[in-house]
Amino acid sequence: MKYLNPTKTFLLSATVMFLVSCSNDDNGPVNEEEVITTVTTTLTGGGQVITLTSRDLDGDGPNAPVVTASGNLASNTTYSGAVTFLNETQSPAEDITVEVEEEGVDHQVFYQLSEGLGTITYTDLDLNGKPIGLTFTLTTGNVGTGNLTVTLRHLPNKSASGVATGDITNAGGATDALVTYPVTVN
Repeated sequence: MKYLNPTKTFLLSATVMFLVSCSNDDNGPVNEEEVITTVTTTLTGGGQVITLTSRDLDGDGPNAPVVTASGNLASNTTYSGAVTFLNETQSPAEDITVEVEEEGVDHQVFYQLSEGLGTITYTDLDLNGKPIGLTFTLTTGNVGTGNLTVTLRHLPNKSASGVATGDITNAGGATDALVTYPVTVN
């Protein structure tokens, strides 16, 4: 009776597994994650335009993002909001917002606002009638300070509980961008 050498059997098995795992013939096209260096949130209302920007040109590098706000929000005011995503490592800058809109069923922008500062409502929908979040309204509350966090998710579960109204808790998916702006309502 002839026995197989365990070392040769292991090496042959490992080689076959490696070759099979490297094949992506049946996986379809790969949608590579975009580089997002700059997130700009524009709020228009109450006779003012407030621009919130987070720019991180070195990505995961050692430098923190530069976050700016052009002014404070007025209390008890409704703002029309829009968010844009750019890759400024390219010249000219690539507008990732276009891709997010085109692939709206695969993306959703979530907004988290410190308690008491106001409420956010989506104003745009994907082909399935679920929110994308590139446009929204922000109705401010009373005077206060806090944060507005903007999160772009890829492949969220838009049918999960609360997701359609902006609750990120059950969304799942992968985070493509996450920025936090300090805001003041006065």
